[in-house]
Amino acid sequence: MKLKIIAALCGVFALCASAQTFAQAPAQATPAPTGIEIVKKLTKPKAKFNEKDLSGYLLVYFKDQTHSAYLAASADGYTFTDLNGGQPIFIGSQLAEQKGVRDPHIARGPDGAFYLAMTDLHIAGKRAGFRDTEWERPQEKYGWGNNRALVLMKSYDLIHWTHSDFRTDLAFPELGDIDCSWAPETIYDADKKKMMVYFTIRYNNKNAGIYWAYANDDFTKLEGVPQRVTEIGGIDADITKVGNKYQMFYVGDAKIWHSVSDKINSGFPAVREKRIDPEKVSTEAPNLFKRLGTDKYVLMYDVYGLRPSNMGFSETTDFVNFTDLGHFNEGVMKTTNFTSPKHGAVTYLTKAELKAIAEHWKVEIK
Repeated sequence: MKLKIIAALCGVFALCASAQTFAQAPAQATPAPTGIEIVKKLTKPKAKFNEKDLSGYLLVYFKDQTHSAYLAASADGYTFTDLNGGQPIFIGSQLAEQKGVRDPHIARGPDGAFYLAMTDLHIAGKRAGFRDTEWERPQEKYGWGNNRALVLMKSYDLIHWTHSDFRTDLAFPELGDIDCSWAPETIYDADKKKMMVYFTIRYNNKNAGIYWAYANDDFTKLEGVPQRVTEIGGIDADITKVGNKYQMFYVGDAKIWHSVSDKINSGFPAVREKRIDPEKVSTEAPNLFKRLGTDKYVLMYDVYGLRPSNMGFSETTDFVNFTDLGHFNEGVMKTTNFTSPKHGAVTYLTKAELKAIAEHWKVEIK
């Protein structure tokens, strides 16, 4: 199923290879079988967003087979149903310079908007016929999975989305020779009143770290040169404010680690005391979400070392002790119409939003 984005989008991607620093989607909003429309400008709802109204859950994930992203929803935070019947909603070949997206993350801002960020990367681009070389640039210098762009999208209703394919290297000369821009995530900085985007940057095919910058209000670009969050070396960071602390989970040596700071983008100790996830195989992509109305938090992670891969889950109330909840469809966490989701994230929905998307995609959400 394909999202019909007009030919102007291809022209925008071509500009990305020139002196332009970022690309933004065209103005036309075309209904598509994926259920979404790419628009130039969003209409903000008249009703004020209130976090107290949140009662449901929204999962975004991707699959290697399609290099596209999917949405699934849940009323209880345990059983998730794919909105589009297991078919992609965000088509990588139409949204990314490399014709593929990975590592989707979705978060909500205080304005009620949904902020979706993804890696612009197709790891099988040559095999898929999108390029003539194994990687975008030589692997000898830039390593596995080298890329330079982040896909940034924003919506108020999950149907109408703005879109930008942001080239970090063109926007900031200081990043002109980076290996990669991976796994972007977004969190609201209440002090700065800005959405902060943080992601993995690797240099010299070995030095990976987490970097941050604030996004503009339209969520089409980063406003300043990304700075390193901490001296922690690693990838796939996930930062959540819990009380007056920021809980960071991140990946090192294919394991999930934990660090805590009282600041949003600094002060995280680089101490790896114990592996957080209970797996005996490789894991990545930690994401923390709260069970609404309780003091419980769930850490979700991609157990990519499994065959087939699956999501794993651990639950905590104190961020010291974690209870293993198993994997999707092997414990209390369930899927109804999809399998083997990869590198995802969970955010929250109101009851009205759950009803609206169920009606829009014609699906029953449990």
